[in-house]
Amino acid sequence: MIIKKYVPVIAKFEEDGRIIPLQVFWEDGRVFEIDRVLDMRPGVSLKVGGQGIRYVCRILNKEVCLYYEEPKWFVESHREQ
Repeated sequence: MIIKKYVPVIAKFEEDGRIIPLQVFWEDGRVFEIDRVLDMRPGVSLKVGGQGIRYVCRILNKEVCLYYEEPKWFVESHREQ
Protein backbone atom coordinates (compact mmCIF):
# COMPACT_ATOMS: atom_id res chain seq x y z
CA MET A 1 0.00 0.00 0.00
CA ILE A 2 1.28 3.46 -0.86
CA ILE A 3 0.76 6.30 1.61
CA LYS A 4 1.36 10.04 1.76
CA LYS A 5 4.40 10.52 3.99
CA TYR A 6 5.11 14.04 5.22
CA VAL A 7 8.83 14.79 5.43
CA PRO A 8 10.98 17.70 6.63
CA VAL A 9 12.76 19.45 3.76
CA ILE A 10 15.49 22.08 3.55
CA ALA A 11 14.77 24.38 0.61
CA LYS A 12 16.17 27.50 -0.99
CA PHE A 13 13.82 30.37 -1.81
CA GLU A 14 14.86 32.27 -4.94
CA GLU A 15 14.29 35.99 -5.55
CA ASP A 16 11.71 35.17 -8.24
CA GLY A 17 9.65 33.11 -5.79
CA ARG A 18 10.77 29.63 -6.89
CA ILE A 19 11.32 27.11 -4.10
CA ILE A 20 14.19 24.68 -4.69
CA PRO A 21 14.38 21.63 -2.37
CA LEU A 22 17.91 20.72 -1.27
CA GLN A 23 17.60 17.97 1.36
CA VAL A 24 14.95 15.52 2.57
CA PHE A 25 15.00 14.17 6.13
CA TRP A 26 13.66 10.68 6.85
CA GLU A 27 12.11 9.66 10.17
CA ASP A 28 15.00 7.32 11.03
CA GLY A 29 17.46 10.22 10.93
CA ARG A 30 18.82 9.72 7.42
CA VAL A 31 19.33 12.85 5.32
CA PHE A 32 19.05 12.62 1.54
CA GLU A 33 20.75 15.24 -0.61
CA ILE A 34 18.78 16.16 -3.73
CA ASP A 35 21.33 15.77 -6.52
CA ARG A 36 19.21 17.58 -9.08
CA VAL A 37 15.68 18.85 -9.64
CA LEU A 38 14.67 17.42 -13.03
CA ASP A 39 11.20 18.98 -13.27
CA MET A 40 9.08 21.38 -11.24
CA ARG A 41 5.42 22.15 -12.01
CA PRO A 42 1.95 22.18 -10.48
CA GLY A 43 0.80 18.60 -10.12
CA VAL A 44 -1.23 16.03 -8.25
CA SER A 45 -0.37 12.72 -6.70
CA LEU A 46 -2.67 10.19 -8.30
CA LYS A 47 -1.44 7.45 -5.94
CA VAL A 48 -2.15 9.12 -2.59
CA GLY A 49 -4.08 12.30 -3.36
CA GLY A 50 -3.01 15.84 -2.75
CA GLN A 51 -1.89 18.60 -5.03
CA GLY A 52 0.65 21.36 -5.09
CA ILE A 53 4.01 21.70 -6.75
CA ARG A 54 5.47 18.39 -7.94
CA TYR A 55 9.25 18.19 -8.01
CA VAL A 56 10.84 15.30 -9.87
CA CYS A 57 14.21 14.96 -8.15
CA ARG A 58 17.25 12.76 -8.53
CA ILE A 59 18.31 11.32 -5.18
CA LEU A 60 21.03 8.63 -5.13
CA ASN A 61 20.58 8.07 -8.90
CA LYS A 62 16.84 7.41 -8.47
CA GLU A 63 13.97 9.63 -9.62
CA VAL A 64 11.74 10.61 -6.71
CA CYS A 65 8.59 12.75 -6.78
CA LEU A 66 8.50 15.26 -3.94
CA TYR A 67 5.37 17.37 -3.46
CA TYR A 68 5.04 20.77 -1.83
CA GLU A 69 1.46 20.94 -0.55
CA GLU A 70 1.70 24.27 1.22
CA PRO A 71 2.82 24.42 3.98
CA LYS A 72 4.05 20.77 4.03
CA TRP A 73 6.19 18.47 1.88
CA PHE A 74 5.37 14.82 1.16
CA VAL A 75 6.52 11.79 -0.79
CA GLU A 76 4.65 8.71 -1.93
CA SER A 77 5.91 5.90 0.32
CA HIS A 78 5.25 2.20 0.73
CA ARG A 79 3.68 1.47 4.10
CA GLU A 80 5.92 -0.75 6.20
CA GLN A 81 4.16 -3.73 7.65
